[in-house]
Amino acid sequence: MAEKYSTLLPRFLKYVKVETRSDPESDAIPSSPKETAFLKQLETELKSLGLSNVRINPNNSYLLATIPANVKGVPTIGFLSHVDTADFNAHGVNPQVIKDYDGKSVIPLGNSGKYQLDPQEFPSLKNYAGKTLITTDGTTLLGADDKSGVAEIITMAEYLLAHPEIKHGTIQIGLSPDEEIGTGADHFDVDDFGADFAYTVDAGPLGELEYETFNAAAAKIDITGKNVHTAIAKGAMVNAIQLAIDLHELLPEHDRAERTEGREGFYHLYRLDGTVDHAQMNYLIRDHDKAKFEERKQHLREVVDRINKRCGSKRVTLDLYDQYHNMREVLKDHMDVVEIAKQAMENLHIKPVIYPVRGGTDGSTISFMGLPTPNLFAGGENMHSRYEYVSLETMEAAIDVMLEIIKLNVSR
Repeated sequence: MAEKYSTLLPRFLKYVKVETRSDPESDAIPSSPKETAFLKQLETELKSLGLSNVRINPNNSYLLATIPANVKGVPTIGFLSHVDTADFNAHGVNPQVIKDYDGKSVIPLGNSGKYQLDPQEFPSLKNYAGKTLITTDGTTLLGADDKSGVAEIITMAEYLLAHPEIKHGTIQIGLSPDEEIGTGADHFDVDDFGADFAYTVDAGPLGELEYETFNAAAAKIDITGKNVHTAIAKGAMVNAIQLAIDLHELLPEHDRAERTEGREGFYHLYRLDGTVDHAQMNYLIRDHDKAKFEERKQHLREVVDRINKRCGSKRVTLDLYDQYHNMREVLKDHMDVVEIAKQAMENLHIKPVIYPVRGGTDGSTISFMGLPTPNLFAGGENMHSRYEYVSLETMEAAIDVMLEIIKLNVSR
């Protein structure tokens, strides 16, 4: 397999060393100039490989390219991934390559002695006996989310162009910024992309096939306190930090990310900053069930109203907005797109792993724009952390699945 996709590993190692962390505080598109620079680098690479119509859309910064059809009358497939990485240190990524891992040994991450991948703590390592693993050195994330997908899609395109005997319809490729901050797909242009159906290549381990995601909202809460000297505080001080604590305690104690699983939804307080005078809270709200999702948002509104009523004035303001919705609402009417991917995996003796995802992908937003877009595995494990790793063989399998989907699309 390594000879078949000989450019995959060096391509991936090159990509992850380029810092492309997105910036949630920016309103620019892309949110970081580092993403712009990387997209331009990839644009040059795609042109050198011989793809057609390679361009960066000036309105949304998607890098787009086409592999023209060599057979007529076949639906157009799209493959998408994102170039940005998440909110963990991404500067100075120094990947380690462990060949022929035995599936049981502890893997030191770098030379500091502080961090390691231990199968006792990360049992997924036991699935990779005999495989080549790419890990971090313990100081950064790896960036397999989603530079594994980027490398896989580009390597797939390179292979397809080098093998014109493989019959295929038109293939569209899209590489996006700002997926990790939830804004990249908001600007996606379905008509410009020009596919009949698509797949994001952004899921985790071997076999993952996702078409059911969370409904997602975010909440920004601003609290105005009143700071006076503690000697005369009674009846006069309004402690913004205490109001934040009180608000959080009015939410269901069980419904937190760290206490839920499966289809259980939650409120996730991921940031709290404040002084007596002023505090800010940031929440993620998640649920697979649309009705429960709406109930969660309404409950948070009622909690804020309750705090304000107790204060006798509007000291708490809530900015609540939806981020994405459960793609199953769309894909239930386009299950043929899921079935092609499932059949492709089964043809390759890969067991499809299908379950409700406790998260979302660009495919969630894009599916609601009218382009059915389930999510295929890209291989990453322990994403968004110093413990992130990916198997080279799983990345190769992702390319095999894409090529099999392309072949099945011709024959159906």
